[in-house]
Amino acid sequence: MTSIQYLQGDATQPVGHGPNIIAHICNDVGGWGRGFVVALSRRWPQPEDAYRDWYRGRGDSSVFELGAVQIVAVEEDLFVANIIGQHDIRPTADGPPVRYWAIEAGLSDLADEALALGASVHMPRIGCGLAGGEWESVESIITRTLLASGIETTVYDL
Repeated sequence: MTSIQYLQGDATQPVGHGPNIIAHICNDVGGWGRGFVVALSRRWPQPEDAYRDWYRGRGDSSVFELGAVQIVAVEEDLFVANIIGQHDIRPTADGPPVRYWAIEAGLSDLADEALALGASVHMPRIGCGLAGGEWESVESIITRTLLASGIETTVYDL
């Protein structure tokens, strides 16, 4: 099993050759406009357009729900994985909007996609910004899913 590579840099500009997938967490209420998605939208319109169509039930045939993942091609050998791992957009009395089980389900499916494409996976510290998650929990999910499948994984800190 490999380990996570940590780099200082911009997750929208993955380091490495061959197919790359940029993974990030989306909410389940159709909201796109704060956090890492802003950087994605500055570079490519496709991830936001695909996410909004998916939320509205258009285009993508997969069900829009917690734990689902949508792979969007943005350039040759470069993809964005929209993972629904956040319930709503604000914390409640029950806690932050992050849903670890949904991130795990999404990353598990993403591992299969990455293997099929022969791709590495790149991401910011997913689920730990606006979603309010704790990195130690997300890191262990990455270990159980991507790393256990032998997927080269890089996490970027700006």
